[in-house]
Amino acid sequence: MSSSRPRPRRGAGAAGRDELVSRSLQSAEHCLRAQDFGTAYAHYLLVLSLAPELKGDVKETFQYTLFRWAEELDALSRTQDLLGCYEQALELFPDDEVICNSMGEHLFRMGFKDEAAGYFHKAVKLNPDFSDAKENFYRVANWLVERWHFIMLNDTKRNTIYHAAIQKAVSLGSKSVLDIGAGTGILSMFAKRAGAHTVYACELSKTMYELGCDVVAANGMETGIKLLHMKSLDIEIPKHIPERVSLVVTETVDAGLFGEGIVESLIHAWEHLLLQPKTKDENGSCEKYGKVIPASAVIFGMAVECAEIRRHHRVGSKDIAGICLPTNVKFQGPACSVESEEAVEPYTTEKMGRVPGGYLALTECFEMMTVDFNNLQELKSLATRKPGKLEAPVIKEGILDAVVVWFVLQLDDEHSLCTSPSEETCWEQAVYPVQDLTDYRVKPGDQVLMEVSCQDYYLRVQGVSIFSSEHEMDVGKAFTKEKDLLSLGNEAELCSALASLQTSQPDATEQTCVLESTEIALLNDIPYHEAFKKAMSTVLSSLAPEKLCQAMDTHCQDREMSCGSGQSDPEQGVSEPFYVLDVSEGFSVLPLIAGTLGQVKPYSSVDKDQHRISLDLISEANHFPKETLEFWLRHVEDESVLQRPKSDKLWSIIILDVIEPSGLIQQEIMEKAAISRCLLQSGGKIFPQYVLMFGLLVESQTLVEENAVQGTARTLGLNIAPFINQFRVPIRVFLDLSSLPCIPLSKPVELLRLDLMTPYLNTSHREVKVRICKSGHVTAIPFWYHMYLDDEIRLDTSSEGSHWKQAAVVLEEPIPVETGEELVLHVQHHKSNVSITVKH
Repeated sequence: MSSSRPRPRRGAGAAGRDELVSRSLQSAEHCLRAQDFGTAYAHYLLVLSLAPELKGDVKETFQYTLFRWAEELDALSRTQDLLGCYEQALELFPDDEVICNSMGEHLFRMGFKDEAAGYFHKAVKLNPDFSDAKENFYRVANWLVERWHFIMLNDTKRNTIYHAAIQKAVSLGSKSVLDIGAGTGILSMFAKRAGAHTVYACELSKTMYELGCDVVAANGMETGIKLLHMKSLDIEIPKHIPERVSLVVTETVDAGLFGEGIVESLIHAWEHLLLQPKTKDENGSCEKYGKVIPASAVIFGMAVECAEIRRHHRVGSKDIAGICLPTNVKFQGPACSVESEEAVEPYTTEKMGRVPGGYLALTECFEMMTVDFNNLQELKSLATRKPGKLEAPVIKEGILDAVVVWFVLQLDDEHSLCTSPSEETCWEQAVYPVQDLTDYRVKPGDQVLMEVSCQDYYLRVQGVSIFSSEHEMDVGKAFTKEKDLLSLGNEAELCSALASLQTSQPDATEQTCVLESTEIALLNDIPYHEAFKKAMSTVLSSLAPEKLCQAMDTHCQDREMSCGSGQSDPEQGVSEPFYVLDVSEGFSVLPLIAGTLGQVKPYSSVDKDQHRISLDLISEANHFPKETLEFWLRHVEDESVLQRPKSDKLWSIIILDVIEPSGLIQQEIMEKAAISRCLLQSGGKIFPQYVLMFGLLVESQTLVEENAVQGTARTLGLNIAPFINQFRVPIRVFLDLSSLPCIPLSKPVELLRLDLMTPYLNTSHREVKVRICKSGHVTAIPFWYHMYLDDEIRLDTSSEGSHWKQAAVVLEEPIPVETGEELVLHVQHHKSNVSITVKH
């Protein structure tokens, strides 16, 4: 019996699908116009799932919708929904470099640097000319594969000594090996090549683990080495490895020896992963016993004078362009602060052999501590051991700036590595800046006292003081009031002493202000602050000379009593003030300096509470009327910092941070300048007004070796270079050109102009001819900047005492050149990123 229900005609389903697709497209466009990005995104997903052939037509609109919807989800902290949207998008467009890059940006902001790197890397592979993805990958590559990996792998001496020690241990019977913190797997491969039967390697970083897998496979050892993506502390027997091993090899040591967790990991290894150690009376095969390479270490120290360390860790002036710093505001670096949550390591690091200006040894080197990595009880007692008190006799007169620390790593009874400043080594030295002394001067006959411990498994050097045969100098002693005033000569010292007297009352507020070392160096950069003061004064004088002169006269007359007051009597301030906005990064006293220049309403953009409190206290000590200084972020309702000071007012001066302390141009600086120009009153200025970028050609083997692994000879025949060199970056930052080992092959040339006030003078591409003045091989192009606050006032980021460092483009291959030749540099500026290539 036939059914009376009509059968659908052929093609009816397709017609219905087409109708649904058409309606969904219309709905998506309607939602976009209404800025309902979430609904629009859902409609586009439906369209593309039903009609994948439309991908090419709607790709750009889909991308725009995805990105705008992701911004909303990000603002609402809907992280899972955001990631889900990107996963759906990448299922539809798996080879879309723009979506890959955007996904990486979100992951990077969330702190998932390993995962972000994968997406950036994929985006670059999909489109090698995609500059945004390349810049993102270079930025994250520095996080994932730190530059010291290249330096270590290029250190043939270090590789040879580790190889010899491992080979000796394996040949004596240590046939089962665990490599803790394997990195590229070089020590594991040394062990396998020496004849180890079983080798296990653990690595926590996802990027380094995957890199290690590729390297081990490329060297034909993937069947003999088992790599584990985990911390050694999480390894269990037999879950991850079948039984205890007879040898642990590791190089989880930093400049301060213990900072990478070697003590904790070896305590765990001895308790859970290693065979028991051989005692002195036992003579059995090494295969039955456990041991560690390195076997032990001896830590050494030396007190030094070093102006470069001093200017990055102690504020040296109490008078900064007319602003006096009171004694109740105490500046400290993160390494010196016990209160700072940012402080991880209680030290900083320096390559002392290359520190600008060098250093002076004030004491002989002295032994600070020894540690036996093959003694479990000694390892466990390190963190609880009472601090050891040390005395170091002073041998030269000077200023005590830091205690510098290094170590001798004894791999076994035959092989050792030394990280001393006098050694050619891949390691830097640990630096413990000295602070809180009344007087830092020392002379022969004095003793430098300190306490050394391994608290929290970090090497700590604390309680540094000076003992003189004449008297003991207490830590933290302030001026002795009137008595010390008699010995003070110049105006700055008098200002400091007066500030001390004013703030030494019982109810005075004490504030510790923790600053990055670059921020302390900025406070010590007096020419920088004087230049800004002069340039701001010029602009404000041109806007209304009469407002400025009276206030500056008052400032000069009242200086001794007010310690820097630049504000005129509030009763006189009846006219509208000038509005000055400082949006430079980090801690800045420029708004206070602006406040000394007349009827000025300065705004600071600092965001940390301790920085705001410190600026308020400095303002109070300098007798500014209350509410003179405002904190701009308290007035801003959305994320855009660049806005009018009031609905009917404009800024007289906007200070932008153009150059990072690292030597690079700040991200999005030209976009910020474009907005700033719209917010200036007639005659107002952006500081700096324009920037010139300079560079020169150099030959520097140091930069080459710090940027890429040089072939297989450095790694004793192991094929590692092609894999880790994927993470090389073309630009090295935080360089000191004055102490960089290099040979200049040309004179400095102007590479680029960035004009913040007159944008039509900017070009995105430029070709620069450079004449060779010395034959050699061009390996790098260091660069720096001249910042013009106006046509006459210039700041040079390469000058001695500048708080800025320099950067350099490192070429992939050296270029041989002869005197008299000309090379053409192609300079490109895109979204605040500068690329420099050599045209042959």
